[in-house]
Amino acid sequence: MEEIVKKIEESIAEVRPFLQADGGDISLVEVTPDFVVKVKLLGACGHCPHSQQTLKLGVEEKLKKDVPQVKEVVAV
Repeated sequence: MEEIVKKIEESIAEVRPFLQADGGDISLVEVTPDFVVKVKLLGACGHCPHSQQTLKLGVEEKLKKDVPQVKEVVAV
């Protein structure tokens, strides 16, 4: 599990610059035993009307590609 969390953190680090360019950020909150990744969207991303699209079409797709064990990414 530790190795998978490390891969998830690395994948998030690759997405982070794109979010920061729009005044936002992302932090990993938890990876559940069934590989649901819980993240917190920060800054502009925290209240942007497009944050769900960013989360599902950007972050979730990237994480699933990089770490096939990931089932879903949800904002908390």
